[in-house]
Amino acid sequence: MKFKFFCLLLIFSFLFLELGFASEVSSQIIEGGSSLPWWAWPLLLFIVTFILGIIAVLGGVGGGVLFVPIVGGFFPFNLDFVRGAGLLVALSGALAAGPGLLRRGLADLRLTIPLALIASTSAIIGAMIGLTLPKNVVNTLLGLTILGIVVIMLTAKKSEFPEVKKADALSQALKIYGVYYEPTTGKEVEWKVHRTPIALLLFVGIGIMAGMFGLGAGWANVPVLNLLMGVPLKVAVSTSKFLLSITDTSAAWIYLNSGAIIPMIVVPSIIGIMLGSIVGVRILAVAKPKIIRWVVIGLLAFSGLRALLKGLGIWA
Repeated sequence: MKFKFFCLLLIFSFLFLELGFASEVSSQIIEGGSSLPWWAWPLLLFIVTFILGIIAVLGGVGGGVLFVPIVGGFFPFNLDFVRGAGLLVALSGALAAGPGLLRRGLADLRLTIPLALIASTSAIIGAMIGLTLPKNVVNTLLGLTILGIVVIMLTAKKSEFPEVKKADALSQALKIYGVYYEPTTGKEVEWKVHRTPIALLLFVGIGIMAGMFGLGAGWANVPVLNLLMGVPLKVAVSTSKFLLSITDTSAAWIYLNSGAIIPMIVVPSIIGIMLGSIVGVRILAVAKPKIIRWVVIGLLAFSGLRALLKGLGIWA
């Protein structure tokens, strides 16, 4: 607990150091000008991301997939800065959860490493593409991607213990298999995977989208791991979280090197998401997941439509 407060103190200190420069760069961050003072936007951003952190936990989705379309669609920030912040928002959650998931044997390194190699390389390419494309094109593609995620959330099923009769040759060569303890049954669950070559090809596309839009990629990682490869749901979710810490780091460096990581946006966003997540965990015990799931889907559909219409010049 003391360590968490120390980290928050360091973040706040860093924020205050940046405040002196914020008014000078606000004209570059905010598109089209604003009648509000520069400090109002980080404050509003903190409030919004705090709410998003709560909703993300209750809805079982990553904060990044909500952050980019909502902040990019309804805040007057340059989209490059929003996407860079979105990667760090997703990355902060992944780094916080990764070590614990590894210690519990839920995130698997043999499964993560080959996928991370493909996805992180693709994420770098995606980030470079995203920073060179015109903003209207990025907004249009972002809107289509978010609406695609909504379709996936509405149609994709989950399999807690998929049946894999025989591991494929590539997974056997890479020794991708494992065992984890399932407390609900009191038994150890052995698992293996199949369709590994197809999954590697899909992770090329997942990495490109993660880097291009700054969404993170948990929304795509889990269905591929669970439904295509046959990884048990808990291992798929945990490995996806750990995989994000590698994929998003690669893409984040491209945004950082391009000057698209601005503390004025990043700091209140990460603090808001993390504090909201803490509150969301406590609310989770009494909340109704189905209702929250529909709230998340509604938010994504609305913000995806907003991004699409913004990119097409229909809703400026």
